[in-house]
Amino acid sequence: MNAPNLKQAVPFFMVANMEKSLDFYVKGLGFELTMEWKPEGKIAWCWLEKEGVAVMLQEHSEANRPKDKPGVGFSVCFMCQDALALFDEFRKRNLTPAEPFVGNNLWVVSLRDPDGYHLAFESPTDVPEETTYTDWIKKKS
Repeated sequence: MNAPNLKQAVPFFMVANMEKSLDFYVKGLGFELTMEWKPEGKIAWCWLEKEGVAVMLQEHSEANRPKDKPGVGFSVCFMCQDALALFDEFRKRNLTPAEPFVGNNLWVVSLRDPDGYHLAFESPTDVPEETTYTDWIKKKS
């Protein structure tokens, strides 16, 4: 039997401002810059990783800037052990994720990157559907 050929799916985001996007993904979400392409001394493409998960970013050239808003109708869901721990981590890093809620038996922590791409960090839970973080904290107290 052959070993599996597919290893990983990596979201590739075209971004308007690489500096803003790197600030968000590295300083905000905690990703690490592991590869970069600098054709004119400035990062034009990069590969970022956090705990075995990767994303790629590439800055639009003037000639290929999109006319529409990027990311409309598109979400990337990162499955994790503890989405609520990431909610706390992101807030400590000065990001403003939406209030977590339970959907499909998962805690969902979501936010948008500087270009409007929707990112969701999700972890399994037995908390009832549609429970919000605020309501859950009140019940725990």
